[in-house]
Amino acid sequence: MNFNGKHWIRSRRRRCILISLAIFLFIVLLFVILGVTVFRVREATTTVNSVKLGGFKAGFNLPNLGVDLNVTLDLDLTAHNPNHASFRYGESSAELFYKGSQVGEAAIPPGQINAGGSERMNVSVTIFAGRLIGDSALYSDVLSGSLVFQTTTRIPGRVSVLGIFKHHIVTYSSCDVTVNVSSRTADNSNCRYKAKL
Repeated sequence: MNFNGKHWIRSRRRRCILISLAIFLFIVLLFVILGVTVFRVREATTTVNSVKLGGFKAGFNLPNLGVDLNVTLDLDLTAHNPNHASFRYGESSAELFYKGSQVGEAAIPPGQINAGGSERMNVSVTIFAGRLIGDSALYSDVLSGSLVFQTTTRIPGRVSVLGIFKHHIVTYSSCDVTVNVSSRTADNSNCRYKAKL
């Protein structure tokens, strides 16, 4: 009788351990399947909705034999987060280039985009006139009536899935913008988008 009682306790203990192990493996498998399918990290995207000329003043300064130039471009951006977790982004930037040289910059403040949400950002990029005036091609471009700028935005951030898995994402957008000197408008804008996980 004593032998059967110990055997019964051992088999019950063994059955309890096997059932606990099976439940644990099922939960781990469930999290792996959810992590690979539902909670898979997708690339956040940044889209440039429009580029407008916020302010423009151009003219020739005859006494100093130079060009006076003050340009502000207003970028309307949308950052979209397709993930099932929020996307927190840090200090970001929008930069303005003319003929490959950086001539303007604006900071994009840190923020958060909820799961599956989007956030619009309006960024004003002011040109550093001193850097631009030194370019000899500027004079011929002003006389021709159009200035071609390139804008780039970079938004680094992090998606945290279930508070355990953290994935870093950086979204980039780059646009070529043509500013019409006579009408003082931003005409063509050709944009490209990229994201890195």
